[in-house]
Amino acid sequence: MPSLCRDCLTDFNAAQRCPDCGSPRTVSHPELFNLSIAHMDCDAFYASVEKRDNPALKGKPVIIGGGRRGVVSTACYIARIQGVRSAMPMFQALKLCPAAIIIKPRMEVYAETSKAIHRMMEEMTPAIEPLSLDEAFLDLTGTARLHGKPPAVMLAKLVKRMNDELGLTGSIGLSHNKFLAKVASDLEKPRGFSIIGLADTPKFLKDKSVRLIWGIGPTAQMSLDKAGIRTFTDLLRWKRTDLIDRFGSTGERLWYLARGQDNRAIQQNRAVKSISNETTFQDDTSDLDVLDGHLWRMATKVSDRSKAKGLAGRVITLKLKRKDHSILTRRVSLRDPTQLADTIYRTARNLFEQVNEKGPYRLLGCGISDLCCGKEAEQSGDLLDQGAYKRNQAERATDEIRGRFGDNAILKGRALR
Repeated sequence: MPSLCRDCLTDFNAAQRCPDCGSPRTVSHPELFNLSIAHMDCDAFYASVEKRDNPALKGKPVIIGGGRRGVVSTACYIARIQGVRSAMPMFQALKLCPAAIIIKPRMEVYAETSKAIHRMMEEMTPAIEPLSLDEAFLDLTGTARLHGKPPAVMLAKLVKRMNDELGLTGSIGLSHNKFLAKVASDLEKPRGFSIIGLADTPKFLKDKSVRLIWGIGPTAQMSLDKAGIRTFTDLLRWKRTDLIDRFGSTGERLWYLARGQDNRAIQQNRAVKSISNETTFQDDTSDLDVLDGHLWRMATKVSDRSKAKGLAGRVITLKLKRKDHSILTRRVSLRDPTQLADTIYRTARNLFEQVNEKGPYRLLGCGISDLCCGKEAEQSGDLLDQGAYKRNQAERATDEIRGRFGDNAILKGRALR
């Protein structure tokens, strides 16, 4: 049985421990050195970065997120053992884990760490499809000749480097397609290395819940339940045409996935469709000064992210969540695409002023979409707003100062509200 030591990267025939270093952290599989589609997922990424940067947090439950009215972004595994999960309301998380230490996200730090991991991946293959800051698909097909080692060894080397150089851990899923690679990466977290081979795919999927399929949430599950579909075995009983008649294009995808088939390629340059930011308030508010301050800060964050990505957006969207959790959205298309905080803020503020009801609101958000190259932004100017050009020039100058001396080098008064 082909085997690999995840600590010293020695390959050997199956054994309980590595014959070279004696480590029990080994992985064995008949197709170990034949598979090349992988999914790497960092373990509790945000929380792990915080624990790395603050050793005093080691051994303590840590939750990354907003205030009591916010939601959990990430929870460390100590908190997860007590039932805390991502996207869970913070008040519920604190009931389950009252001793948890709550930390506000430091997105700039997480983004820089993510870039370091991405650079490590690029040394292995150019075929990388990021899904978020902390996970990505990799296609290592044909890279064995380049590296002199099969993909499995290079993937083990990747997570070893992440641990040695960045102080972070990750889990690997290795298979023959994207669907199964992502499923495999969740099987043994944290610090997992799981394999689903071509030969054992039917046995692996048999009687597994269809919730294993990425994107099958509560609403989709209800539709499948009504059709009597709860497991992959249930799916196999359906004809392809019947699934398409019942569920449309999703039905065809389900037919293939039931057989462990997924022909999607790794998309190296998966297009960003929108850039947005939102915040959930500690208490519902109708205070216009508070809302205006938040709207400016969010417009600035959206602007910073769009400039960093070299993108601009033609559509500005405002999002409001009412006290009863219902959501209100307003959007408008601009003549010219923008990436400027001033334009995003003024447009979103105008959309807010057009909303008849004035709250209270529990969430506020804004964003840009219909994205294009940032070089296309603000080319023709605004003939109806003679001050727009000066404000735009001032913002570009402010960006240069912030780039040299930090984000807080210059602040507008409204940012302090």
